[in-house]
Amino acid sequence: MKEHTGAVDGKRKRGELRIYLGAAPGVGKTYAMLGEAHRRRERGTDVVIGLVETHGRDKTAALVDGLEVVPRREVHYRGASVTEMDIDALLARAPEVAVVDELAHTNVPGSRNTKRWQDVEELLAAGIDVLSTVNVQHLESLNDVVRRITGVEQHETVPDEVVRRAEQVELVDLTPEALRRRLAHGNVYAAHKIDAALGNYFRVGNLTALRELALLWLADQVDVALQRYRTEQRITDTWEARERIVVAVTGGPESETLIRRARRIAVRAGAELLVVHVLRGDGLTGPPPDSVAALRKVTENVGATFHTVVGDDVPTALLEFARGVNATQLVLGTSRRSRLARVFDEGIGATVVQASGPIDVHMVTHAQARRGLSWRLDRSALTRSRRLLGWALAPLLPAAVAALGVLTRHEVSFSTDLIGFFLATVVVALVGGLWPAIAAALLGAGLLNFFFTEPYHSLAVATPENLVTLVAMLVVAVLVALVVDRAARLAEQGARARTEAALLASYARTVLTSPYPLARLLEKVRENFNLESVALLERHAGEWERVACVGPQPCDEPDEADVDVPVTADVHLALRGRTLPAGDQRALEAAAGQALLALRQQRMAAETADAQRRAETTELRTAILSAVGHDLRTPLTSIKAAIGSLRDPQLRLTPEDTAELLETVETSADRLTGLIDNLLDSSRLATGAVAPRLRPITYDEAVGRALAGIDERAAVAVDVPEDLPPIAADVGLLERVVANVVDNALRHGRLTPRRPVDVDGDGRITTDEPEIALRASAHGDEVELRVVDHGPGLPKNTADTVFAPFQRLGDRDNIPGVGLGLSVAKGFTDAMGGTITAEDTPGGGLTIVLSFPVAEAVPA
Repeated sequence: MKEHTGAVDGKRKRGELRIYLGAAPGVGKTYAMLGEAHRRRERGTDVVIGLVETHGRDKTAALVDGLEVVPRREVHYRGASVTEMDIDALLARAPEVAVVDELAHTNVPGSRNTKRWQDVEELLAAGIDVLSTVNVQHLESLNDVVRRITGVEQHETVPDEVVRRAEQVELVDLTPEALRRRLAHGNVYAAHKIDAALGNYFRVGNLTALRELALLWLADQVDVALQRYRTEQRITDTWEARERIVVAVTGGPESETLIRRARRIAVRAGAELLVVHVLRGDGLTGPPPDSVAALRKVTENVGATFHTVVGDDVPTALLEFARGVNATQLVLGTSRRSRLARVFDEGIGATVVQASGPIDVHMVTHAQARRGLSWRLDRSALTRSRRLLGWALAPLLPAAVAALGVLTRHEVSFSTDLIGFFLATVVVALVGGLWPAIAAALLGAGLLNFFFTEPYHSLAVATPENLVTLVAMLVVAVLVALVVDRAARLAEQGARARTEAALLASYARTVLTSPYPLARLLEKVRENFNLESVALLERHAGEWERVACVGPQPCDEPDEADVDVPVTADVHLALRGRTLPAGDQRALEAAAGQALLALRQQRMAAETADAQRRAETTELRTAILSAVGHDLRTPLTSIKAAIGSLRDPQLRLTPEDTAELLETVETSADRLTGLIDNLLDSSRLATGAVAPRLRPITYDEAVGRALAGIDERAAVAVDVPEDLPPIAADVGLLERVVANVVDNALRHGRLTPRRPVDVDGDGRITTDEPEIALRASAHGDEVELRVVDHGPGLPKNTADTVFAPFQRLGDRDNIPGVGLGLSVAKGFTDAMGGTITAEDTPGGGLTIVLSFPVAEAVPA
């Protein structure tokens, strides 16, 4: 047998996972896996079977023979005995290859791991190669699809990522007809199950669909591996391994036609379809947001994916995207540019065709082809006030120039008058836009012709120069107005982009920093868009449910909203108050996405807190069971032994012996009472059930009550002045705090054991023992009680952990107690609003400091 170290250069090498993927039970996954195990064994590899399910199939069981099998472990669950893979025995055996069947299997409750794939992860981490099997219906991403196809819900699933990480995934394929024949021959199920299986799950249609799912899923994984290889090797050439079609859209009216045409091409070719929109680098130019949102919906409806890339050179950005996704075909729309415009710029389509290389380019005609790029002269980006001012200046400025020219006819030349009219036209175009500029140009040309050209005071155009002047003024007016309108549009889009960026930054900051991100985010959306209410709706089992909302009368369903923003198919952001322009759609979609993120973050935080509480509860329960076992058993043993001696009729006990045994019973019972009290108090603190009733109380009262229940009061020196101001505390809780701290000092604060000594020299023998000192003093608005001992003190850097549950000084086993006393003391002190700290005693030892605020002068 080969020794399997699983290490390379001192580091353990992770094992390799090989998975046999099947479309349905009975295709031969386990058979193929065992065949591979035999082949490896014949090559000298150390192969063992961790777990194989034969399901009573003779041929499969025959392949198990000849391979070492690690015995299963027996688990008792709900009165039944179940066998599971023994992961500990398999790790201890440490083979080179382990055979583990049914990767998606759920382990019996109480096992170390919930799922078998988690056991496999441990084997891989230990450097053991694993052969395993899984059916396509157990993949997490396909679980709902399989349920719709077969009508059977699979409760055992495995995350897709686990299967994707496998070094090898081998498809075990079998045609539906061949699988049904195997089933009919009794090679899959027992005879009494065959008819039901053939008529239900194993129908031809079901098996065909499952087979296609398996083939497509594996093809996707192969494609991912190919993309990874191309990236690692920096390969940019197109490999026609799989048909992938990219359609480029501009957001114009022809885009929807292009998407549907490309979809038909993709269906005929059995190809994947990707829709790409190239956004200019400035982020300002481009189609309106509502057009892009409509294209996204069309893309989703046809089953394609929508992508946005940024680039100033559209053909280059488009080809880089196509090569990056290894596209084989590219679909473009024919140019909308006129024939004259194509003389100066051949357009995107021609450039892409010339540089496409091995990528096939389809040029699709549409209704907008060759119509030219229309200027939207009816809609100006200028404000209404600017347009009104332009209309006011349109007659005034030419008239003023004409009047000034008439008055200075003999001092200035014709060229000066001409420049004046041009200047008036430009000013009107800059202020009011296109139509006021055209009006000013026409009026200016008429005034120039009427007053300053021969024949004077006539509108007749006597020379060609006058006609050229008129046309030039009109051209200047149009060009300047178009530039002004474009600049205004860009300024408007820039302002909108800055506003959207500020909103998105605000939403992201709210999600990241707010303690209640979802409610705060919805409130911000309501304020930013001036709405009455905003609600986040989620659909469960066909019914809509409000997850979060702000404002009065929030929506219960998306149909009730004035604006409905879908985040996913089952999550919508419903807005009520007013309809919003399409330009706000992008910011709303981003806000909806942030709301979904905040919802998931909120749920994850709740799940994390719940898991942490469960873990703490489990840890506390485990610690209690392990810690109190001995401390409960010791006093119970003492009590039982003492009572047994008292009841034994054969023992002749003296009164002194009887008193000693009764004292033992009483002492042990007191120990049990103290232990149980601390356990109950710790449980109350953990569940938040402690509700202190504060009233003015003095330390001497609390100390007197606490010491009354301590047998070793002689070892405690008390220095608590009666004139100290009262503190605000709960009498019963403060008594328990002082008693626990003093008891802890008595347990841990002795330097030497008791020894008999004649203290006063009068012949009376007493015991010598270090004192525990209680000292109280007032400092400003607080009163402190210090419990001082001169014992061994705390180990270095452990002062912060002394109040943790089940912490005992040095973990010395010969000291009774489970380490809950100081933990309970701290819990009660915090509940009453005080503080408790630990300090080193000068000269050695530990000092516990209790500090409470001075009580206000109110009646008790």
